[in-house]
Amino acid sequence: QVQLVESGGGSVQAGGSLRLSCAASGSTRSINTMGWYRQAPGKQRDFVARISTGGSTNYADSVKGRFTISRDNAKNTVYLQMNSLKPEDTAVYYCHAVRWGSDAWGQGTQVTVSS
Repeated sequence: QVQLVESGGGSVQAGGSLRLSCAASGSTRSINTMGWYRQAPGKQRDFVARISTGGSTNYADSVKGRFTISRDNAKNTVYLQMNSLKPEDTAVYYCHAVRWGSDAWGQGTQVTVSS
């Protein structure tokens, strides 16, 4: 199994920046895609960004140009640099990984953006 631990959440004013990190441990061999999802209160969990082992990235339209996902395969860690944060970015952010077609999720980290 893969365990994912997020860090880096917090509170920031609109226009500010935060960097999330997610470290994978356990059965990390053959982890394929890693990424981030978020869930605001009362809403479904939504896709934010993903990155393949080779570095190909995808972003939700709502974060394009503001968020950057990156990955250190040697450290089994994925990062999410979030700039120009908006109040609507407030949510619990979850790390996600896919290994042999199975999903793994982190416990989530809270990001709060005040206006």
